[in-house]
Amino acid sequence: MENVMKILILGVFATAMIDMWVICSHKALKLPKTNWAMVGRWLGHMPKGTLVHRSIASSAAVKYERFMGWAFHYIIGVVYAYIYVVFVIWGLGASTLLSAWLFGLITILAGWLILQPSLGLGICASKAPQPNIMRLQNLAIHTVFGVALYYGWLWGHVDQ
Repeated sequence: MENVMKILILGVFATAMIDMWVICSHKALKLPKTNWAMVGRWLGHMPKGTLVHRSIASSAAVKYERFMGWAFHYIIGVVYAYIYVVFVIWGLGASTLLSAWLFGLITILAGWLILQPSLGLGICASKAPQPNIMRLQNLAIHTVFGVALYYGWLWGHVDQ
């Protein structure tokens, strides 16, 4: 049970580091921020059978969409932390900065191949207003996530 709590904290920590990066990069570099309400809207339309939208912004609003989007963001961060611990750390025997960074970069595939196309942004944000800027931000975010997993691991050390 102690490891479950450590993994939960690890996922929340790494996800919070993403959010801090997004705030700072948006203010300093004008990089785009994720609108988690749109992710919540996407989730809210799923029970109605709509999985892919031409433009999620033009889809009908869903009650509690902002909350659902933010909750989903953190749940996914915890799930990724669990996967990292199970497959990378327990599988390889140790966390390294390289393994954490590579894992962080691998997690970008879900956004590029599932989330962004489902929101109407195309594969790898190809239909976004500034696709290369969004891709750059995605790479930075997932790098931050991976590095935060590594340092979070060192800080909380989940037993092997």
